[in-house]
Amino acid sequence: MRLSGLFLSASLGAAATIPRQADNGCANPAKRVEWRNLGADVQKQYINAVLCLKTKPSGIGLNTTRYDDFPYVHTHLDKTIHSVALFLPWHRLFVQVYEDSLRDCGYTGPMAYWDWTLDASDPTKAPVWDPITGFGGNGDPAIDVMDDSKKCLVDGPLKGFQVAYTMKGYEPHCLTRNWNSGIAFPGDMLASSYNKEAVDKVAAQDNYKDFRYHLEGGPHGAIHSAVGGDMSPATSPNDPIFFLHHAQIDRLWTLWQMERPETRTTDFGGPKTQNLKSPGEATLDDVMPYLNLIPDIKVSEVMKTQTSKLCYSY
Repeated sequence: MRLSGLFLSASLGAAATIPRQADNGCANPAKRVEWRNLGADVQKQYINAVLCLKTKPSGIGLNTTRYDDFPYVHTHLDKTIHSVALFLPWHRLFVQVYEDSLRDCGYTGPMAYWDWTLDASDPTKAPVWDPITGFGGNGDPAIDVMDDSKKCLVDGPLKGFQVAYTMKGYEPHCLTRNWNSGIAFPGDMLASSYNKEAVDKVAAQDNYKDFRYHLEGGPHGAIHSAVGGDMSPATSPNDPIFFLHHAQIDRLWTLWQMERPETRTTDFGGPKTQNLKSPGEATLDDVMPYLNLIPDIKVSEVMKTQTSKLCYSY
């Protein structure tokens, strides 16, 4: 069965026939849900939990908040977790840790993802940007400068929201977005890189190395560039959209794995480092670092989403 078929039925909320993974301590996996399919009350509870993280102390010994732990860790591991084989498993667990933190702030609904293919015809109208039931929209349209850090959000629950880190280190600033309409196709926010056709091309890859390469460099990177502002650099977890985006990235990987679970839940490889001359070959025994956010863990322990370590489905 083609991933595109699984993808479409799951996107529209229909029941998709997806082979089950071995249980191994996960009898009742939590089902993750597309943002627009959450009820308004659940959306509000999710956003309140995001805001709550700003009131909690750092869990890794910083002088900032639990919210800021995530961009701090992500930034300091930038070259270890991007453009390398670790990209997908590392971010899979990173999203789970974030979900667990939302639970600590009282969130009881499902973890959400943003299926951007549903909005590719006009990404500016995506429900995630709604000022009431979403995360607010673009940065200040009155500012037209190269320094997009000045484009603070002008609506929604995160208007005036302060984040702690930039690529230079501790530099408190307003949360920013600078939607990138591109040059060749003004207004589409690079949508041709993450529409259904683009995702189908990624889904057609037959091995993990090629799948990871095309997913990371295609739809994944395009969304970061399209949203702009704080979503552009490695401090991108400053924007809570990051986690809905990466839950979607994990969803596409999971659906790809479930096409052939007997082989694809152990299919892993590619460059271990960004060293072009001698990158090394990644293996399932490689240990993923998290800088005390959680204990470091082997790749092999997160290759499935329904185990005692992880217990969710899409």
